[in-house]
Amino acid sequence: MIFNDTSSALALLTSRRSGKARELAAPGPTDPELATILGAAMRVPDHGKLVPWRFVVVPPQAREALAALLVDAYSAEKPEASAKELDAMRSFAGLAPTLVVLIAALKPESHIPLGEQQLSVGAAAMQLLNAAHALGYVGNWLTGWAAYSPTVAAALGQPGETIAGFFFLGTATRPLEERLRPDPQAVVSHWLG
Repeated sequence: MIFNDTSSALALLTSRRSGKARELAAPGPTDPELATILGAAMRVPDHGKLVPWRFVVVPPQAREALAALLVDAYSAEKPEASAKELDAMRSFAGLAPTLVVLIAALKPESHIPLGEQQLSVGAAAMQLLNAAHALGYVGNWLTGWAAYSPTVAAALGQPGETIAGFFFLGTATRPLEERLRPDPQAVVSHWLG
């Protein structure tokens, strides 16, 4: 299929920006819209057809369980944690109306280099954000402590998997701010041999 409306596609790609998860409100994507978003996120380069990623949707009714998991894991890993830190862990689970956890399910036994598999995971992440934007939603890709906790990864994934990020989706409660983008002359060069 050829996308005939190039200007619309480019406008979509060049207008996407992240919102702050704590500033996203309902509505979030409906179940059919979320299925479309995740379907788009699966259409990424994947050398060897390994599918080195998975998506874990955390529905609203599971957010309190996720909050408890985060608080318990944080307390166990950081026994000196303050009440403020634990509150931050608790509130993290409830940010935005929709939450998708992207799992890096790399296949170290494959001959495909792990770096290429990680790039496919990153492509799935970006495609997820672009698809959400195309449907009129705002996304925020967060990592932080929870993404690197072995306890949280074990609870959400399978042995050997890691968390690539928490993707919060919803509707912006205020206009999104544009951030400074790199100067093309600083990041684009031409190799002439």
